[in-house]
Amino acid sequence: MTSEKSVFIEKQYLGREWIPVTIRLVLAIFCFAAYTFNFFTDEQNKADILAVVGFGIITISIIMGFLLHFRIRVLNKSVLIDGLWTTRLVKIDLNSIVKAEKGVYSTYLFNNPVYNLHKKGTIRFYTSGNDAIHLTDRDGLVYIIGSQQANEFLRAIKEEMKN
Repeated sequence: MTSEKSVFIEKQYLGREWIPVTIRLVLAIFCFAAYTFNFFTDEQNKADILAVVGFGIITISIIMGFLLHFRIRVLNKSVLIDGLWTTRLVKIDLNSIVKAEKGVYSTYLFNNPVYNLHKKGTIRFYTSGNDAIHLTDRDGLVYIIGSQQANEFLRAIKEEMKN
């Protein structure tokens, strides 16, 4: 008998990592500062464009905070990862996993969000954070799944592998 209740669920959103948010806010502040310095010149129309761009950057930043990048579920001895509109569901069968461990996603300070990126014998899923779960299957393929709740995610995977 299989249950349809997920052991673990995590949602990761695109616009919630602090480094890109900081970069967007610095760009918006630069636009508002340039608008303020150009406000009292004869070129008022050009200064107004800077204000519109600054508000546009802030609006896009707010919208991205609610934009779901992908969702991770541990369910029925498998890890299900589904993403944005056109992405396909990725199902990792835990019966084929020989090793599951917690590690770092990358040693770089800046990492781009990725979904199902195949690179050098690994498949990567990442939105933000430093921690990741490394799953190795029988064929030697490594799945690197970034997570903000890595300890709970690993516990759920190991619990499902035992059952």
